[in-house]
Amino acid sequence: MRSQDYGDILAGKPKRRIPRLPAEPGLVVEDPASGFCGAVVRIEQGNVVLEDRHGRHRVFPMTDAGFLVDGAPVTLVKPVGAPKKPVMSASGSVKVDHVPAKVAKASRIWVEGIHDAELVERVWGHDLRVEGIVVEPLDGIDDLAARVRQFRPGPRRRLGVLVDHLVEGSKETRIVAAVTHPEVLVLGHPYVDVWQAVKPAAVGIPAWPDVPRGESWKDGICARLGWGEPADGWRRVLAGVRGFRDLETPLISSVERLIDFVGHFG
Repeated sequence: MRSQDYGDILAGKPKRRIPRLPAEPGLVVEDPASGFCGAVVRIEQGNVVLEDRHGRHRVFPMTDAGFLVDGAPVTLVKPVGAPKKPVMSASGSVKVDHVPAKVAKASRIWVEGIHDAELVERVWGHDLRVEGIVVEPLDGIDDLAARVRQFRPGPRRRLGVLVDHLVEGSKETRIVAAVTHPEVLVLGHPYVDVWQAVKPAAVGIPAWPDVPRGESWKDGICARLGWGEPADGWRRVLAGVRGFRDLETPLISSVERLIDFVGHFG
């Protein structure tokens, strides 16, 4: 009879092999020591530069088993061939590939209407899916205080609200003043409608026309520009937006702050 070969029983368990991954731009990794999570931007003198979703950069040495991908240790190595440039999302953040959208959080961002929601999705959709944040249109904010109470905000159920025409003395400012919950952040922009937060050059006009008080702003804009009905005008506006550079700064600032406020919790 042949004896069965059991190998070297004193050798112990074989060591687990740590995968070696090329540090391609856009690859998302985590530094286990600091908890910093970000996308690879570039390699510098044996170190890797990571950028988190807030645009912060950190430099880490490319040590063996020095990073985590999906919770498992990996060793980052220099890619073979010409380095790829990072792909940027419409919001200006590094576009993250091969990362599934997170399950929607309990927290929410509310906007006034469907046009606001579509514009936010056009520019920040990638960031929202990575963070698991849902944007919901309200169809106006007249009942904002009651809607907030129904939402029941809390430490892991935060609420961000984006409001049009949030300027001193406006009806919107008086409505917002009634919302004082610490887990609710209400921000806005000075424009009458979110259309006006799109730079005129992006839609091929020198400036947004003046519409007298009392006249429907969207109807007035479309009539003066020959854009037909508001639905036709909105298609022109949305088609002109390719990224954050096509938007005015007050809108960009408010949306970025709301995403940070909601994304840091629940």
